[in-house]
Amino acid sequence: MASIVLFLALLLVGSAVHKAMAHERLAVAASRLTGLRAQGMTSLILAGTLELVAAFCLVVPVLRPTGALLAMLVWGSYATALLLRRGQTLDCGCDLVAREKPVDWAVIARPAVLALVAAIVSTLPAAPLALDAPFAAAGLLALYLAASELLAIPHPRWRKH
Repeated sequence: MASIVLFLALLLVGSAVHKAMAHERLAVAASRLTGLRAQGMTSLILAGTLELVAAFCLVVPVLRPTGALLAMLVWGSYATALLLRRGQTLDCGCDLVAREKPVDWAVIARPAVLALVAAIVSTLPAAPLALDAPFAAAGLLALYLAASELLAIPHPRWRKH
């Protein structure tokens, strides 16, 4: 379980760093997702801050439930915002590169599943970090990013819209 906790923390830190590095693009994406046209940068800063706090709390055993609940809140908010934009074509900021794509069930499911995993983590007792946990977490992160790239393929035969 420690590897999943570490995976979630790495994903949250990566997302916050991504927001900081691509803040201009992601502020526009945040304003489109939230519907708050003038507050895109504020939404982006708030989300990035919550992601960093959640990641920190996840790796501190006594704070793990709090971190998991914060992560659940962040990812649940993303899933809800995407659900409200279902069927629209936009750059949701979900990828490392700018991509206008339809907001479909696969795009909505990604943060929803992460929120569910975070909810489960919030209920589990803290486990010590094993030596293999960082490697397993890095492997999970690589698989997650690869799946993200596969979902970005426009109109693949294997995926029904």
